Amino acid sequence: MNITILTTSKEHPVNAYLDKWAEKNQNHQINIVHSKEELISGDILFLISCSEIISKLEREGFEKTLVVHASDLPHGRGWSPHVWEIINGATDITLSLLEAADEVDTGDIWKKISVSIPKTALFDEINELIFDSELKLMDFAIKNHNTIKPKKQPNIVSAHWPKRSPKDSEIDVNKEISEQFDLIRVCDPDRFPAFFFKDGKKFNITIKKNNE
Repeated sequence: MNITILTTSKEHPVNAYLDKWAEKNQNHQINIVHSKEELISGDILFLISCSEIISKLEREGFEKTLVVHASDLPHGRGWSPHVWEIINGATDITLSLLEAADEVDTGDIWKKISVSIPKTALFDEINELIFDSELKLMDFAIKNHNTIKPKKQPNIVSAHWPKRSPKDSEIDVNKEISEQFDLIRVCDPDRFPAFFFKDGKKFNITIKKNNE
């Protein structure tokens, strides 16, 4: 099977997981790209942590174009939904495997799986739980792509999460750490670290778990 995976950022931590997944699935022809300009054609196109809009014409080059989205659709459409949900106190995240459509995150659902996020899990631990679940959905898609019967999403109005920016990692020095712990632990320590300003200076925050 000819499989293409489009993930927009070369620096995104999901890339390491996708590389390992590709190594385990060498019975398929797998191409990982970082721009839709690199798309050619194939059997399945997976959109993983993809910020580009793939048009109907571009999708027609593939038998199936599938999105893995970290929310319980139709709830939580938009950007980085699991991050926003954890910030808001969620301890269980549902991931949806769906068909790409003209309107973002509105396609027919293939499968959903849920993962529990411990309240003390830090960025790398959260990623491992989420990304491992994404790979399971990809495995499911490959195994069932000829027999699946997708389900339409309910036609309801739901929240649309905005794209996160470096500004979203700012900590309020006037609030308790306990009030902001969920925000601190979801911040990417390499690309978008948690930070605060004090006396006109910017300070980045590094958080590590003491396992003693």
